[in-house]
Amino acid sequence: MNANVAIQVLPKSDSDEALIEIVDQVIAYIASTGLSYYVGPCETSIEGEYDQLMEVIKECQHVAVRAGAKEVSAYVKINYRPEGEVLTIERKVSKHHK
Repeated sequence: MNANVAIQVLPKSDSDEALIEIVDQVIAYIASTGLSYYVGPCETSIEGEYDQLMEVIKECQHVAVRAGAKEVSAYVKINYRPEGEVLTIERKVSKHHK
């Protein structure tokens, strides 16, 4: 695993309830990829291979639009180590979530 990303998907919607439903569908898509992920209150972290993660980020936008978003903004953070392993989500946060 040479990369991890954090993505915050911000769909434009008519209500908070609609926004939550759209984001839930994006998270369900992320879960369906089989990649390791962690849902936080403001973003979701995902780990895997760089090229695969870039495809997941792109598809998150499409999922949000199919779920009803009129427009989607996203903030993405990328940690990439082409010659080795990145620190895992587990290693970064497990001590804080006992």
